[in-house]
Amino acid sequence: MEKYLITGTAGFIASVVAEMLLDKSATVVGLDNLNHAYDIRMKEYRLERLLKYPNFSFHKLDVSDRALLKDDQLTGRNFDAVINLAARAGVRDSLADPWIYMDTNVNGTLNLLEFCRQEGISKFILASTSSIYGADAPLPTPETASSEKPLQSYAASKKAAEVLAYAYHYLYDIDVSIVRYFTVYGPAGRPDMVMFRFTKWIQEEMPVHLNGDGNQSRGFTYVDDIARGTISALKPLGYEIINLGGHEPMTINELIASLERNIGNRAEIVNHPRHPADMLTSQADVSKAKSLLDWEPQVSLEEGIEKLVQWYQQERFWAKDIKTE
Repeated sequence: MEKYLITGTAGFIASVVAEMLLDKSATVVGLDNLNHAYDIRMKEYRLERLLKYPNFSFHKLDVSDRALLKDDQLTGRNFDAVINLAARAGVRDSLADPWIYMDTNVNGTLNLLEFCRQEGISKFILASTSSIYGADAPLPTPETASSEKPLQSYAASKKAAEVLAYAYHYLYDIDVSIVRYFTVYGPAGRPDMVMFRFTKWIQEEMPVHLNGDGNQSRGFTYVDDIARGTISALKPLGYEIINLGGHEPMTINELIASLERNIGNRAEIVNHPRHPADMLTSQADVSKAKSLLDWEPQVSLEEGIEKLVQWYQQERFWAKDIKTE
């Protein structure tokens, strides 16, 4: 039976990756420090779902703490791979506290790479971000586009983590797959991201705070597609960077209109200036994922938004109280 160490396991993407692997009868050991980067109730909801599996165990640990290298809950477990999905994410929050982004995203990655070296674990997956491509990326964006000019500390920390991963591949022959995610959404998503926030605001007839004119666009990607691609990247690849992203870019104005149709309410929009740390658009070139992983997104935006709204309405009795700031 395959055994995986998954970090950030109470997080949005990691919880879905873990659940998919658990459904395939793999053993999953999950780590998360359950921080308060956003409303902890969302993390508790995801973790509660995982704890129902007999082949899942959880440890409240911080990947940035070097003590995990000697933690007897982790050492000697003969993991087939480490899937590092623990991260401080979010563009704007990284402006307020860049140090914690470096601690988690850089030092945390270093600790886990060192754990792989120490434990003889041959496979390492690192979650990275489309934000790494900066302001002038070609569209759709291939992995060969420049990532040398990140716009904020978040993207810079992910670039540093990628470089560390290459060094450990080169020095210690660790097989590394870096998956760069493009704007992920879905049920139980991060409440600080636009999909959850707009869903809640429109459903609860609250003002929808829109930064910019709404013509900025994203290649939104449904979380199940992202999780499938991440699991596919467990295959031996040497060292590869692979985009995982949606194939249907949508403007924020179009997103609001779609949510209005699915929810049945009109949005009361309050406009704010566009934040300079936000990219105007992002869209993935996923031809490499198709070639190497036989992966492409399957869930259309129409279907994904409908699933998100259905989940919110089903869980509304508690989800309506989740803080979006």
